[in-house]
This record gives sequence, C-alpha cells and structure tokens, in this order.
Amino acid sequence: MSDRTLPRLLQTPAVILLLIWMLVPLGMTLFFSFIRYVLNSLRRPEWTTPSIENWRGGGNYSFVWNNDGFWLAIYNSVFMVTSIIVLTVLLGLAIAVLVNKNFPGRGIVRVLLISPFFVMPAVNAVLWINMILDPVLGLQGLAVGGLSNIVDALRGLPVLGNFFSLWPEIEPISFRATQTSAIAVIIMVTWQWTPFAVLIFMTSLQSEDQQQKEAAILDGANAWSQFRNLTLPHLGRPIAIVVMIQAIFHLSLYAEVEIVSRGNGNKNLPYLIGELSTNNIGAASAAGIFAVILANIIAIFLLRMVGKTLMD
Repeated sequence: MSDRTLPRLLQTPAVILLLIWMLVPLGMTLFFSFIRYVLNSLRRPEWTTPSIENWRGGGNYSFVWNNDGFWLAIYNSVFMVTSIIVLTVLLGLAIAVLVNKNFPGRGIVRVLLISPFFVMPAVNAVLWINMILDPVLGLQGLAVGGLSNIVDALRGLPVLGNFFSLWPEIEPISFRATQTSAIAVIIMVTWQWTPFAVLIFMTSLQSEDQQQKEAAILDGANAWSQFRNLTLPHLGRPIAIVVMIQAIFHLSLYAEVEIVSRGNGNKNLPYLIGELSTNNIGAASAAGIFAVILANIIAIFLLRMVGKTLMD
C-alpha cells in the first residue's frame, strides 16, 4: 500500500458523509422545484404529496421570477449584505487601530469589544428593536423626548429663544416601518459582527512590521500616511477574508428580519423562501435554487478577490 492510499481510505467516510449531507438536500430541493407541491390544496389533493406525476417543468421558476416580492427580496438582500460589510469593515479597522495601542485596561476593553459577537441573533434583534430603537419605550424615544424638552426650555430664553424657535420638531423614528426596517437590521447586525472584524484585524496588526513604521516616522510621514501606505496594505488579506465570511453568513439573515418587521417591506431571500414554504413547497424550492445561484455568483466573485489578495 502506497503512502497516499491509507490517508485517502481514512478520508473516504468523511468525504462520502459530506457529499450525502450536501447533495441529498440539494437534490430534493431541485426535484421539488420542478413539481407542483402544495401542502394545503383542497382543489387538487394530489398536489399535497411530492410525486413525479405532478411535474410542472419551469412553472415554479416562472412564478417566482415574475413575483414582485422576489425582486424586492433580491434588492434587500444585496443592500443589507453590502451595507453591513462596508460598515463592519470600516468600524472594525478604526477600532482595531485604536485598541492596538497601549493604554491602561486594554485587556478588559478587548474582551468587552468581542462580547457582542457571542449574542444570539434573535436575542440581539429583540434587544435592539425593543430596548434601544423603540420610539416610545426604547433609548431612542427617551433620548429624543429629553432633547425635545431641552429645546422647548431653550425657546423660552430672552435672547436665544428666537434661534431655537426655528428648530424643527424632533420626532422619534419608527424602525418597524417599511422605509426604515432594513436600516434597523443593518444597525443591529453591524453591532454584532463588528467585533468579529475587530478580532481579525487586531490579530493581524500584531504581526505588522514595526521597523517600517519607525522608518516612516523618521522620514516625516504623518499618521494618515502610515495607515494608508503601511497598515492598510498589511490588512489586505484579513479584509478580504472578513468580507467573504460575512457575505456567506449575511445572505442567510432571517431572525432579524422576522423580529423587526415580519417582512413588511423588508423581505430578503431567506424570508421569502420561508414565506413560500408555509404552503407552496414547489415555489419555495425554486426560490431556494435562485438563492443558491446568487450565493454562488457572490462566492465566485469574493473567492477571486480573496485569491488575488493572497497572491499579492
């Protein structure tokens, strides 16, 4: 037996199990997407069971493609994922650079910065939408109410009163509304995932070449020039990895959308699939195949970006 045969034989059970774990659900979803499979169909009881006799061809795909909610879900998915990634990378870079400096209590600060990442998504959404963003009982409502009271008091001043009387009335924002629910999801997911980016960037900053920075200081380079020409190129690979991992996870956001607005104007692809799967399994499976295609397109783009960064 050659040196390569034994390792391959030992890996075979794991590879077979992984293939079954991936291919069986994908195969069932693909099959369901081509048949009429409706859980509650009084008019056609034969549609309530998955059977090849209920073959529909591309009908489910056409139904999903022509559904207005599908394109809204595509837009919301791309908008939320892109916004979250941009914000987490920017905030993660800023916080990592600041925390990388020596100061009293740095260890405690690092632990506190990482802790939001360990909060469950559903708990995170409930805390944010009820305790922070609620326009009446949340911190937002209390802050806006307190600011309005201060402005009202300043309007009674003899000199500055005329100036403050020109200020518009400040009203709290309802983040459960159609126009703002996506913003609420972006805020709460950014808060939870920024520590992940901070952790990756802080780890990478530990290996930055300090001699180059000292030489740059001797040459008269300011802090921004050092960050742009030395730190940012050094963090190129970690940034690419953070973007790829977050894109994979955020394409499957569901709990936050459900808790914030129950899909009211804020449907993404996972929520649309869950909504369809309550009755129309065939259409939900077709939407799932579209989601797989979208995820693969994004994955190919990100893998190329990561691969190019790793080769540099």
